[in-house]
Amino acid sequence: MERKEFLRKMGGGAAFALMFPCVQSCSKDSEEPPSFPVPTGVDFTIDLRRSENAPLANNGGFISIKSDPDLTYLDIVVARNLEGDLVAASKICSHQQTEEVIFRDIEGGVFFCTTHSSKFAQDGTSLNLNTTSNPLKIFNTSLAGDFLRIFE
Repeated sequence: MERKEFLRKMGGGAAFALMFPCVQSCSKDSEEPPSFPVPTGVDFTIDLRRSENAPLANNGGFISIKSDPDLTYLDIVVARNLEGDLVAASKICSHQQTEEVIFRDIEGGVFFCTTHSSKFAQDGTSLNLNTTSNPLKIFNTSLAGDFLRIFE
């Protein structure tokens, strides 16, 4: 069925209702995701016994830590890498400052931005062309019993 025939059969109102979301999502405004600041002054501790931190019990598991009323602005991803070590990085991608970095258990374990598929080694080094000159911010971690300190 050709477009003209489809639109004639559907009627103007139905065609508009179907087309509006597509046109809206393709607008210039939606092309630029919001940007977020990279966390600074980071120094806090998490209790690994808490249920929200359960994914860190397994190699390849990760959690995202968002703003905390008691702390400065945070946007951090914490992961147990494939070797069993706990690692932490900014959730803010260095490519375009979107807050979409997660940990993926691919290629030995990488930090991965779901916005533009930027990949980073666990030391923050870029693994693809999107961010070759701009590493991901990595934080220090220190484990004492069931408490993980994340700091700069």
